[in-house]
Amino acid sequence: MFGSSKPVVIDRYGSRRSRRVPRWLLLLLFGIAVGAGGVVFVQERYLPPRLSAGETAQLRQDFQQADSDRTRLKRDLAAVTQRLDTALADARGGASEVAASRQTVERLKASLAFVAEALPPDPRGGTVEVRAARFGQTAARLDYDVLLYREQGGARPLAGVLQFVLAGESSKGGAATVTTKPVAVTVGHHEGVGGSVTLPDGFRARQATVQVLDRPDGKLLGMRVIYVK
Repeated sequence: MFGSSKPVVIDRYGSRRSRRVPRWLLLLLFGIAVGAGGVVFVQERYLPPRLSAGETAQLRQDFQQADSDRTRLKRDLAAVTQRLDTALADARGGASEVAASRQTVERLKASLAFVAEALPPDPRGGTVEVRAARFGQTAARLDYDVLLYREQGGARPLAGVLQFVLAGESSKGGAATVTTKPVAVTVGHHEGVGGSVTLPDGFRARQATVQVLDRPDGKLLGMRVIYVK
């Protein structure tokens, strides 16, 4: 009924199937290896060499120094800019003062022209009239202001010299005469001339003969006698 039975063999360890590595994993690992190799190749062949720790520290120090210099230069630039703005403001103020002074000079010239026209003419006449003169003596110096006038004054000024023949008393009390050095003048329609001359010690001027010459020791263009107070 049961027939002959066959022995049953039991494999304690069992048979295991051999397992293959997936293809996609191999491709992934291959790609990673190729990529890493490419990075190393490009870095070694084309990119700058990698810095060592010391070089990196030096580079950081240089950067900090450059940044500090940049900050200092920026601060210096701001200071220079401020000084420049101040200088420009002062220049504009100076230009305004110059313009105001120029206007004042023009007004004074206009006033002087009016005074020259209003003063009585020099009775002696001449090419250049001495319309007015004022003298003041202090110690060994004589200060003067003289107003000259040309009736036919044109666009071309007349060049000449101005000198004084002073009559007065010497330091010993006797009469004396002093002739000053000629001073160059240029007369257009009118000209105001002022200055001072040095006198001998002890000399006291009483009268001044104002002379206008075309040159030193030259032709007399005009003259007038003025008392010195």
